Order: sequence, then structure tokens, then C-alpha cells
Amino acid sequence: MSKKFALRAVAIAAASTLVLAGAATSASAHVTVSSPDAKPGGYAKLVFRVPTESDTAATTKLVVSLPKDHPFASVGAQVKPGWTVVKTTEQLPAPVKIGDVTLTKAITTVTWTATAGGVPAGNFDEFSLSVGRLPDSVDALSFPAVQSYSDGEVVKWDQLAKEGADEPEHPAPTLKLAAAITPVAATTSETGDSSDQLARVLGGAGLLLGLIGLGLGLRSRKPAGSEKA
Repeated sequence: MSKKFALRAVAIAAASTLVLAGAATSASAHVTVSSPDAKPGGYAKLVFRVPTESDTAATTKLVVSLPKDHPFASVGAQVKPGWTVVKTTEQLPAPVKIGDVTLTKAITTVTWTATAGGVPAGNFDEFSLSVGRLPDSVDALSFPAVQSYSDGEVVKWDQLAKEGADEPEHPAPTLKLAAAITPVAATTSETGDSSDQLARVLGGAGLLLGLIGLGLGLRSRKPAGSEKA
């Protein structure tokens, strides 16, 4: 019976570890933004990671909205083979002063459209912007995005996370400026914090080892009265 108990404990622990690892993977399957060099008041490269979550369709279009309340005086878009890129300029609701420059209009959306196959099912690609200056009066910037698929599905990543609440189903890509000063810290600004994912997986592994030890300990114990007189 002790052997069966040990095997059952191992199976349960292994399943728990897989569930935790799966949760970490799904948490990172959003459109996210990170930066290797962003800091308040400076120029930065913004990297939008776009996974194709469909099993059958490809990602064929990405539209990224830039903040109108903190517009950028300079926006450069990455030119990618197999994609066209269009920057759209709009009149701002009110003039915004950035350093010595006062903006009355700014680039508010950047659109990448596939001219070939796009991002295949089950894969991801990255789309970059060079922007500046970043505001020095906020800790984070959100970049709502719209992802279109080859089968006509459209997913809007525009839900803002609220402090103390669960992560929304389709969170807007958000860059935490205070956490993006170094390349290492910048990676943690993505939705589905990598350190949190690692903690979950390690916690599951610890549970697995603990249950294995428990099972082996029970197996080694002999029932009372089994010793010969």
C-alpha cells in the first residue's frame, strides 16, 4: 500500500507542477511591451512582443496606439521584411510642451500589416519603435494594441489593470518606466512577470520533491508487529 501511495503522491505533484508551468506560459501569451533602455525623460526603444494564440490562423496586422496625454516628439518605426508600416498623425486635444518643444499634433498610432504570411500559428514576432522623449512625471505608459488574424478575428489588448484586482483578460501592453532602467529590469515590465513565473515553477518543483520524500518515508516504515520475536 505504501508503494501505491508514493506513486500516487508523485503523480499528483507532477500534475500540479505542470498546471503551474502552464499558468506561467499562458500569462505571457499576451501582446506585451518592454524596453532595454527606457527611463523617464529619455529616448527609448520599445519592443512589442506579439504571440499568435490561434492554432490555425496567422497574425496579419498589429495596430499600436501611443499615449495622447504624453505624446512623443519623435517616433521611428522598425521596418520589417514582409510587413508594411504606417504612422498616423493626429491633432492633439490641447498643446503639450515637451522640453523646449510644444506639440500641437503627434503620431498616435503605428500600424504593421503583413504582405506575406504574417506570424504563423503558435509562433511570435517582435515589432519595435524608437520614441522620445519619455515623460518624467509618470511611472508607467500604456500602449493599447489591436491584433488581427488571417481568419478575420480581431483581439483588442486595451484593458487597463487595476491595483488589487485580477489581471484583465486582454490587458493593454504597459511599460513601467521605473523598472525599465536596465535591460534586466525591462523584461519584468511585461505582463506575466518573469520572476513571478519562475517562483511558481520552483514552488511546484519543491512540492513535487516534498511529496516524493513523504512517499518514500512511508514506504520505508514497516507495519507494527512485523518483527519476528
